[in-house]
Amino acid sequence: MSHGAERSAAEPDASCPPWALREYAVLADGERGAVLDPRGRIVWLCAPRWHDDAVFSALIGGTGHFTVGPVDRRNVWGGYYEEGTLIRVSRWLTSGCVIECREALALPARPDRLVLLRRMRMVRGEARLRMGLDVRPGFGERRMDPRREGGTWTAGAAGLRMRFTGAPDAVLRPGVGLAGEFRLREGQTHDLVLELSEGVEQEPLDADALWRATEREWDRAVPDCSRLAAPRDARHAYAVLRGLTSTSGGMVAAATTSLPERANRGRNYDYRFAWLRDQCYAGLAVAAHGPHELLDDAVRFVAERVLTDGDGLRPAYTVDGRPVGAQRTLRLPGYPGGDDHVGNDAGAQFQLDTFGEVLQLFAAAAVHDRLGENAERAAAVAVDVVERHWLRPDAGLWELEDRWWTHSRLSVVCGLRRMAAVLPGPAGRRCGELAGTVLRETRRRCAGADGRWYRAADDDGPEAALLMPVARGCPGGDDGGAATRAYVESRLTEDGYLYRFEHPGVPLGEAEGAFLLCGFTMALAAERLGDRVGAFRWFERTRAACGPPGLFAEEYDVRQRQLRGNLPQAFVHALLLECAVRLGGVPALP
Repeated sequence: MSHGAERSAAEPDASCPPWALREYAVLADGERGAVLDPRGRIVWLCAPRWHDDAVFSALIGGTGHFTVGPVDRRNVWGGYYEEGTLIRVSRWLTSGCVIECREALALPARPDRLVLLRRMRMVRGEARLRMGLDVRPGFGERRMDPRREGGTWTAGAAGLRMRFTGAPDAVLRPGVGLAGEFRLREGQTHDLVLELSEGVEQEPLDADALWRATEREWDRAVPDCSRLAAPRDARHAYAVLRGLTSTSGGMVAAATTSLPERANRGRNYDYRFAWLRDQCYAGLAVAAHGPHELLDDAVRFVAERVLTDGDGLRPAYTVDGRPVGAQRTLRLPGYPGGDDHVGNDAGAQFQLDTFGEVLQLFAAAAVHDRLGENAERAAAVAVDVVERHWLRPDAGLWELEDRWWTHSRLSVVCGLRRMAAVLPGPAGRRCGELAGTVLRETRRRCAGADGRWYRAADDDGPEAALLMPVARGCPGGDDGGAATRAYVESRLTEDGYLYRFEHPGVPLGEAEGAFLLCGFTMALAAERLGDRVGAFRWFERTRAACGPPGLFAEEYDVRQRQLRGNLPQAFVHALLLECAVRLGGVPALP
């Protein structure tokens, strides 16, 4: 075993102290994501793909980072994304100069190779800049000890090979990695290029060519949103969804693992996997805007999973379609207030509502003539599964204990009705008849005398998930939608934000944060019910719950104005996009 592959203790990286989650930015290329703190340190990156081990794990208390920034620590930081991209420009202001660092994961991406681009530029003045690179595969348990070959540093460990250019005069410090400094004058730039791959690569690491290809790909991948509500945020949501979607078609729920929803409550999970429900939400949001490759990706990935697994369909998969491993714990301190989990036990649950969302996605694709043979066959399989299992208790949207959740049944009703509208002949009639059967029994078990939908057959409490079928126009007309919306709003809101459900004996805001998916769903439900003023109010309030980089996590701590959970959370960005489409005047599906 080479020295570079030896195991070493994963001590916390003291050079990368944690920040509040709202301050982090994310770079992504569809196959993996890098988390960037405001001081210019990349503190999270898994390689070669989302679900693989991290090579930079300082975010959750491990080792490994890639740092650039001014030597002068008396600086004010800032930054922005170039519109319609995940190209990030970090910016620092000192007493005498303005410094920028443009950074991105290069596109087009390959599953077995990542290229990280960082271009430093002196906007005004003159300054010394620092660089630090410490690649630690296996969540920090292995080291890479680079050797310089000409102007390129190379190394290998844990099945990964590294090439790094732009720092020929850097110094290798044992246990610390590469360190170097650069002096730039006004108008000068300096490029750093890091490549990590599974095989030996011969392609030159030409920074200019890599930047041009990356810019072209972002320009091609993200459409114009100028006619939507909040057009800049809508384009940013598109870019986030594109950055989270692999060439396989699978879209991860978030780029990170183990970022806590509530401090020291054990509620932090690994979201580096493709939840079919989340991907359906994204596909439906894109379909509302128009045909786009992200819709095609969602249909392709979801159809493949349905055809492969049928009755055994899992809620979540790796982006290459494999089962998600069981949750396990690493030997790391974790992000403050959290643990260090990888894997996710929800990957083995039965969640009936997923089939309803799958059918809604396929129906939306059919409206745009983007369904295809495989997806048609997958739709037939999904209908068969629903017919056999709709009476069976399931874990539901929130992945709780198995119960007869109302939302799951209404999701199925909505999906069946959508398919009935696009399928000709007997297949369409079958979907319509099955939808009627499910709806009648759900109404018998789960509706009050005033038409309001209960949370479950054995629970008449408020449930924000019930806003999703209202937003989709299901079951139809009002049919309890207005009463359900009013009840949810009266019981689950705080300061214009919405929670999922009540936790007995615990006030709102103490059990968990406001759920941003639910806030955007409330906006869609209000719009569907004809309350456009209320819809805009919910939309604007909810989209304010992001950090300076414009990224959303799953939850929002209303009182502390802090993000909670993994980021960027794909389904929140998807629902923001759908709201922007609907509130921009695009009519909803009937």
